[in-house]
Amino acid sequence: MKFNTKTIHGGQDNVDPAYGSVMPPIYQTSTYSQSTPGGHKGFEYSRSGNPTRASLEKSLASIENGNYGLAFGSGLAAIDAVMKLFKPGDEIISTNDLYGGSYRLFTSIFEGLGIKFHFIGMQDAAKIEDYINPNTKLIWVETPTNPMMNIIDIEAVSAIAKKNDLLLAVDNTFATPYLQLPLDLGADIVMHSATKYLGGHSDVVMGGLVVKDEKLAEKLYFIQNASGAVCGPQDSFLVLRGIKTLHLRMQRHCENGEAVAKFLRSHPKVDKVYWPGFEDHPNHDIAKKQMKGFGGMISFTTKENTLKSATQIVEKLKVFTLAESLGGVESLAGHPATMTHASIPAEERAKTGVTDSLIRLSVGVEDEEDLLADLKHAIG
Repeated sequence: MKFNTKTIHGGQDNVDPAYGSVMPPIYQTSTYSQSTPGGHKGFEYSRSGNPTRASLEKSLASIENGNYGLAFGSGLAAIDAVMKLFKPGDEIISTNDLYGGSYRLFTSIFEGLGIKFHFIGMQDAAKIEDYINPNTKLIWVETPTNPMMNIIDIEAVSAIAKKNDLLLAVDNTFATPYLQLPLDLGADIVMHSATKYLGGHSDVVMGGLVVKDEKLAEKLYFIQNASGAVCGPQDSFLVLRGIKTLHLRMQRHCENGEAVAKFLRSHPKVDKVYWPGFEDHPNHDIAKKQMKGFGGMISFTTKENTLKSATQIVEKLKVFTLAESLGGVESLAGHPATMTHASIPAEERAKTGVTDSLIRLSVGVEDEEDLLADLKHAIG
């Protein structure tokens, strides 16, 4: 089954044996009747499993070419479950340019529980080996990274992970499985903030994990059930509905993203534009190799390189909405230093290029002409 077909039908056989509804029903229930103690029809309590959530989890596994999917109450809840695979004294090597919430979870929660993190640039995968020691257990990758759009070679990192008997987890939120399939490139775990492109309509908060290995899946399922950070059936239904149009939306996100990136690069008041589709973008060749397109996420800085210049632009936007998050049908603009990445210390942000003039755009599916006109008006 090809990808576009998987988004609609993948893992969805016999979703409603009772009446044959085309969409999985929303099973708005907390518990399930049993004919005898332990005698149930596959579900006993909705923290442990819910038919609507199960349909979503099968869809997640299908579109990522995995065998097991798990849905959580948020992307951070999904990351939290991965971190709970480890114990005090373990070490994790992470991308240094990553979502501020991930950084906050790693440093403010799990470092306090005795897990050590190394935040490094991974554009040259070989440098990862300098940080591997007997305590290392996981390599955590974002690609493209948030917000600098750095590209990391998943196959190369996977080879290092396998050589050293480490797990490799990839945050695939920006690319989505439409553009990139980390499990096929050697990753062990794929993470999604399903709030973003998978849901696609800015109306739900959810996270997901996908794996191939049965034993790893069992460990994560145990954590999911024991910790209880699951999503409800209504939210599961919304994300499942969003996935069915993922391929159509991503095509337009990519088209509009390219137009916006080229416009920004040609603008006299714009300094740097970060978009992996440019031939001179670092690791552009790797992006071409492991991605089907370059996505709708773009970051740029102003020539003035000041907080004031960035603030003036985002406040003037009309079609782009100034807001947290990304990946919805509507275009969003954000200021990482004061919004999504404010939890990262300023000195650490500076090391990765997250300056006060950096603006991050999530380019939506509106008409290209309206988006360009809006940016032209706002930048001046």
